[in-house]
Amino acid sequence: MRSNGGGSWRQNQFLLIYVAMIMFTVAQVKGNISASDISILYKRLGDNEPLCSCDQCSKLKVQDLRTYTTGAGISNYSDEKDINVIVAYSDISGAVRTSSVKAEDLSSSWIWENPLGNKLPHHVKDPQQLNGILPPQIQLKNDHHTPVDGQLDGDRIQHLGKSAIKPVKLLRKKLREERWKQRTAELIRQEKEMDNQMQEAAIERSQNLDTTAKTQYSIWRRDYENPNSDSTLKLMRDQIIMAKVYATIAKAKNDTGLYTSLIKHSRESRDAIGEATTDTELDLSALEHAKAMGHALSVAKDQLFDCLTVARKLRAIIQSTEDNINAMKKKSAFLTQLAAKTVTQPLHCLSLLLATDYYNLQDTQKKDLDKAKVEDPSLYHYAIFSDNVLATSVVVNSTLTHTAEPEKHVFHVVTDKLNFAAMKMWFLANLPPKATVQVENIDDFKWLNSSYCVVLRQLESARMKDYYFKANLSSSLSVGADNLKYRNPKYLSMLNHLRFYLPEVYPKLEKILFLDDDIVVQKDLTPLWSVDMKGMVNGAVETCKESFHRFDKYLNFSNPKIYENFDSNACGWAFGMNMFDLREWRKQDITGIYHHWQNLNEDRTLWKLGSLPPGLITFYNLTFPLQRSWHVLGLGYDPALNKTEIDNAAVVHYNGNYKPWLDLAISKYKSYWSRYLTSDNPYLQHCKIIQ
Repeated sequence: MRSNGGGSWRQNQFLLIYVAMIMFTVAQVKGNISASDISILYKRLGDNEPLCSCDQCSKLKVQDLRTYTTGAGISNYSDEKDINVIVAYSDISGAVRTSSVKAEDLSSSWIWENPLGNKLPHHVKDPQQLNGILPPQIQLKNDHHTPVDGQLDGDRIQHLGKSAIKPVKLLRKKLREERWKQRTAELIRQEKEMDNQMQEAAIERSQNLDTTAKTQYSIWRRDYENPNSDSTLKLMRDQIIMAKVYATIAKAKNDTGLYTSLIKHSRESRDAIGEATTDTELDLSALEHAKAMGHALSVAKDQLFDCLTVARKLRAIIQSTEDNINAMKKKSAFLTQLAAKTVTQPLHCLSLLLATDYYNLQDTQKKDLDKAKVEDPSLYHYAIFSDNVLATSVVVNSTLTHTAEPEKHVFHVVTDKLNFAAMKMWFLANLPPKATVQVENIDDFKWLNSSYCVVLRQLESARMKDYYFKANLSSSLSVGADNLKYRNPKYLSMLNHLRFYLPEVYPKLEKILFLDDDIVVQKDLTPLWSVDMKGMVNGAVETCKESFHRFDKYLNFSNPKIYENFDSNACGWAFGMNMFDLREWRKQDITGIYHHWQNLNEDRTLWKLGSLPPGLITFYNLTFPLQRSWHVLGLGYDPALNKTEIDNAAVVHYNGNYKPWLDLAISKYKSYWSRYLTSDNPYLQHCKIIQ
């Protein structure tokens, strides 16, 4: 009995503690829980179902709980966003867990359902309060987690049955799978976009790759089959750079011994490298020098290394190297221009030898031309204005090689007084069979004087003479430094501008094909006389590709006279092979148009010197575009031209500095020109042009 009494006393004590907890919980949620929040609990337990299993509390009914929740002054709130909802979920062990969250924080994927089949009362803050109230099959366990901000984390409830949770889990799983699919599709789309962007960038880089730059490297060399073929060479060069850095620092700190050692090793490494471009070309002692240099650098690093100081020295070396490179580029440009325009010794020999033989001829040995052929408009006439005997001979020979009726072709060659005798003698000694070659001296054109020719008057002006012949003056030098190629003496020669006076030079002709002396003919050109030019004066091949070689490349569109009269995107074309309709020329007074714009450009503000810019202006909207296969340009500067296009072209043009008769010539293009030289010609052999 004592035992029972003790047990009863302990039960009464537990009951008092439990009631106190209930009252404390009710006080906590006072004013925040509506009566409807626990309606589902009433339905689950029933109004007459005891809340506790003990005898002392058997009379405590749900009705009494209703009294606590409604009669205690708990206010009813209609705003469900502030409701604390006890949600149930299953953990990895399969047990059901509960937690309290606000309704406004729930996502649309949550299902408002609990293991009991109804919602738990929101006013119950701690599920432990339901122990003894809920049916025995529901057992709440406390993981001793402390509630934070009214929310319980870590509470667990035993799973009533897998069938009650399975639909919820399936729905969540379905939602997760949908999100995974959407995310996967998005990632795939992004990956495809990145692949496309990388591919476009790679194509753009390949298109912008400069294949014309000349360096000491070549992908066709055997030693470049091995990517590490110059690893030792690169190491030694890097060592020399670092030795220069540390030597400078050592000298600044008066460390004479270390400075002398570094300079000595640098000199030995440079001697070992010599002219080598790969490891196989290095001296046998190079590796030993590299090891010795490495040891010296290690000592120098231990004694002198300071990050800021070394970085400053390296930047100074980079700046100095860039300055040297820029200076070398300027020297290279000057020397290239000089080499391209200087008469080489073989060409000078040829001119002297031919001129000597011409003046030794008797008058009876100088053949007279057939005047009827020279002025017959029904024949095929060519105009070549040149002071280069050898180049002119190649143009004539290559043209006649591909024609079926050489007797119908007449070549009008105009040269200057200095080269007239040599040019005349060449075609007297090497007259093409059946064809007609007329050689004239430009000084014999008495009508071509400064009173009529604008450009001749400008070339004789003091300003132009100062530009060309007083280059030592600072003003002239500063003007010409940026445009070295325009200071070429060829622009002083009227042979360069005679093309704008073709109707005056050949008054009896109706059509004439103008050819530069640096071209080679590879096909029959007679079909050009049958091309319908649709009333245009000039027939030429356009040179613009995308944004290249358009009018804005040649003309100054910042000048309103150019801006208001021409389209900057108009397509440029090339002098070198041009069919001119001299009838339309005379009808539209093309020479007058040329004179007008040449007068406006007296101060060279509309364009620089040269014949192409005034040609673009003079024949603006008067040029008929020929098919590209008629004329391929670039053999004098671009080593990356398409060989098929060159082979299929009717005319190839060596425009640029690398002329085929110079040592500067691009070797793979030289054969197109040299094949038309006569190997057994005594003049060429004597001057060692052909050996």
